[in-house]
Amino acid sequence: MPERIQEHEETLEIEQLTKRGFVWQFIHGIAVTLGLSLLWSLEAVRNVFFRVLDRMNVRARPRRASAFPPGRPRKRATVDAYR
Repeated sequence: MPERIQEHEETLEIEQLTKRGFVWQFIHGIAVTLGLSLLWSLEAVRNVFFRVLDRMNVRARPRRASAFPPGRPRKRATVDAYR
């Protein structure tokens, strides 16, 4: 492990933003803001909807849910058939 790390002394050069770049960054910022506000408003509507369902005592499922589909199960090939 080196005892001393070399320090590079480089000057920091900042590139000027062109008018076209500024307009692009500005439009991009507005688009991101609008997108996030749309998601935020949709989440608020969803929260209100579920609060109304809770107040109306609407159950999540009208009947018990099952992990298995209705009907007879299909015949499955045994493991030996694939050897």
